[in-house]
Amino acid sequence: MIVALATTILAHRKNYYEALEQTNKGNEVTGWLTWFAGIAIEAQQRTIAQVEFLVEKTKLLDRLRGQINARQEKALLRILREGQNGFKGGLSAGNYSTIAGTSPATTTRDLVDLVEKGALLRTGELRHARYSLNLPRR
Repeated sequence: MIVALATTILAHRKNYYEALEQTNKGNEVTGWLTWFAGIAIEAQQRTIAQVEFLVEKTKLLDRLRGQINARQEKALLRILREGQNGFKGGLSAGNYSTIAGTSPATTTRDLVDLVEKGALLRTGELRHARYSLNLPRR
């Protein structure tokens, strides 16, 4: 929780210094405490979301154990490393090919298989197809 709090404060660094400056002008600290409480709640929500993501990630990997090949596992782990949102803009066939070191035909087969197994969701068609993690969003 401390790391999440520090990360959240860093994300709102400008507001942090503004709230601190307002408090330094007098003896009234209510504004600062209100700001800090809001940041603490945001950090707690981020922590809960991260824990939920880790649980869902584990469930997905457990469900797929023994059902996917090494290339698919490598690519899936790489996407999961990006966190809840996966790759910005989604995973393309080109991304997959680079990660897994596969030919276009193998890439297509692997991605179709991952979609069929429920690991990925597909949006778009042909060259515009993008794949994202099929994990519950909370």
